[in-house]
Amino acid sequence: VAGGLTGAERAALDFAIARGIPYGGWCPNSRVGEDGLMHKHYNLAATPSSGYIQRTEWNVRDSDGTVIFSLGPELTGAPSRTAEFTHTYHKPCLHLFRKGSAKEQVNKLLTFIDQHQIRTLNVTGSSASREPHVGDFVKEVLQAAYTLRLRQVLVGT
Repeated sequence: VAGGLTGAERAALDFAIARGIPYGGWCPNSRVGEDGLMHKHYNLAATPSSGYIQRTEWNVRDSDGTVIFSLGPELTGAPSRTAEFTHTYHKPCLHLFRKGSAKEQVNKLLTFIDQHQIRTLNVTGSSASREPHVGDFVKEVLQAAYTLRLRQVLVGT
């Protein structure tokens, strides 16, 4: 699930849509992002509120765990609120940022998913206005994790 914010969330949604992976999530009822009206092909449910806090909370609430993507180690703005909600709802949370190799980030993500038996993953993180290349980082990690997990399933390891 994701809320449709530019950057990390849209990258995750685009990744899922391109591969036919089921997705969902909550967005503000205005469907407005920092880049204007969110495209209708992002099939997200609208919260009663036009603000971002409710969709952030509901995406945490309705998922089994959350991964927060950023390029740097500090969480600010919406991602820091997301982390707070994971504590409130006692949900596992993983913060991935660009440090070390992509393989290390992929292994952290897959270990997190396995350890917490996550079936519905909330993907969030920095917006494109804060970190313009965060979407590339999200797609890189998700693609590598997807490929590795698919390979494991096909090979039977």
